[in-house]
Amino acid sequence: MRNCKLTPCVLVALLLVGVLHLEAAMATDFTYGEALDKSLMFFEAQRSGKLPSDQRVKWRGDSGLTDGLAQGVNLVGGYYDAGDHVKFGLPMAFTVTMLSWGAIEFRKEITDLAQMGQTLWAIRWGTDYFMKAHPQPNVLWGQVGDGDSDHYCWERPEDMTTPRTAYKIDENHPGSDLAGETAAALASAAIAFQPYNSSYSALLLVHAKQLFTFADRFRGLYDESIGSAKNFYTSSGYSDELLWAAAWLYQATNEEYYLKYVVDNAVYMGGTGWAVKEFSWDNKYAGVQILLSKVLLEGKGGAYTSTLKQYQAKADYFGCACLQKNEGYNVHKTPGGLLYVREWNNLQYVTSASFLLAVYSEYLSAANAKLTCREGQIQPQELLNFAKSQADYILGKNPKSMSYIVGFGSKYPVHVHHRGASIPAVSVLQSLVGCVQGFETWYHRPEANPNVIYGALVGGPDQNDNFSDDRSSYEETEPTLSGSGPLIGLFSKLQSTPIKFIHSISNTWSIGKMTYYRHKVILKNTSQKPVTDVKLMIENLQGPLWGLSPTTEKNTYELLQWQKVLQPASECTFVYIQGGPQAKISILSYH
Repeated sequence: MRNCKLTPCVLVALLLVGVLHLEAAMATDFTYGEALDKSLMFFEAQRSGKLPSDQRVKWRGDSGLTDGLAQGVNLVGGYYDAGDHVKFGLPMAFTVTMLSWGAIEFRKEITDLAQMGQTLWAIRWGTDYFMKAHPQPNVLWGQVGDGDSDHYCWERPEDMTTPRTAYKIDENHPGSDLAGETAAALASAAIAFQPYNSSYSALLLVHAKQLFTFADRFRGLYDESIGSAKNFYTSSGYSDELLWAAAWLYQATNEEYYLKYVVDNAVYMGGTGWAVKEFSWDNKYAGVQILLSKVLLEGKGGAYTSTLKQYQAKADYFGCACLQKNEGYNVHKTPGGLLYVREWNNLQYVTSASFLLAVYSEYLSAANAKLTCREGQIQPQELLNFAKSQADYILGKNPKSMSYIVGFGSKYPVHVHHRGASIPAVSVLQSLVGCVQGFETWYHRPEANPNVIYGALVGGPDQNDNFSDDRSSYEETEPTLSGSGPLIGLFSKLQSTPIKFIHSISNTWSIGKMTYYRHKVILKNTSQKPVTDVKLMIENLQGPLWGLSPTTEKNTYELLQWQKVLQPASECTFVYIQGGPQAKISILSYH
């Protein structure tokens, strides 16, 4: 049945029950490349230090140029954490690790989008700072600025009057979590830079190895050494960061010492014991488990295979919990389908989980393996499909029809909880804006922010999908570094997916009180290569369908025999009819 046309008898029946109305097509895919580009701009808005001549965010200026001066160390540079002006080392390092992992895993995709230069620049703005903050093997400066005093002020970074006190960890004041995460950031960045700047990559690796040794030899929680961090980024432990750093150093060096470390310490440090439902700046276990699963899936486990299988079992637990296929032990979701982990800035947990699922999908697909859940075997494509659903929610496919990335789409937050964005640029308002004046004149101002902070991922909606675009609602409107870090890799992967959907309602009619819809779905191959063996999952289908062949698997369909190969730029169309909401359509697999 070419072109999936309705049979004459069905068409006549439709004409008899009412007039057919044509409705506009609704694209179910977003321009992820645009979202990626804007996300990279957010990192430019968060820069501290002397800004480069090619700075794209023009409302920002130089700031923090004396950071570290009172302590006799150069700590100029790095990133401001969120809507404030503190440079918190732990979430900044996690962000750089996520940026680097994206550049490693999705190198081709980012390169094809002509964004590798910007991505490496975003990474380097962090790694240059980390190396300056690591002047001696067992010393790491982990914070600049004080959260309490900073939060009493509402002023531009260019006007800062708050104390720029710097805090460090050393042999007598350890911080294994902070040093371990920074080691992971530098090791992963070393891999990302290796094809482009091998000498810089080697330098990063020197610092990464030293920091890991420091973290392992002098153990302790960083927020017990840097007390001012405790109210903002409290650490739940450091064992996961030690395993995380070792896993990344193994990837960067291929030295057996680091693989042996994660195996020997698997039980003691919880790597094979903790089954988690969160991946974040504080909890790295899921990341460790998936990164080590890669070693196993690539057939490089050797004598360590048994322990690596235990790591993979916990990696599967995380994936299954996100996909709601863990027999009840799942990550909570909002009614609109968003993962919901914590009240404050929930979207940072969504982006990190989604990125991790996209990466794990890659690893499983490359090994022709499946995800093992309590409810059965799952195709790796389903992990990517779920990650896409979360990205789509963020970009506007949600109950509020709002993009939670500032500047993306037609509706997005305009009262972002961000000091620099909420006060006019120095070039516009040249007089200094003080602490109190900032609150009185700009923080409580009902109008939209004068500066659009493109690419900022705000905290996002609550557990019921409600969102308040209010500058004072920092839980929902404040952006963070750690929320945006995973998006570069995630968006690049989604932009590269070869099959795009265009879903439209072409006709509608009523029979009594029931309204029926004729849904037209176009599948288009947007890649430069043929796509074969496409399998689709169609759930909640209530009526007839034309243009696909059902398979023996439940809710699974494939292209018609004469359309087994979808050539570049070619399309396939299928149609279904039903009342009520549209069916849920996703790609199950393809080659």
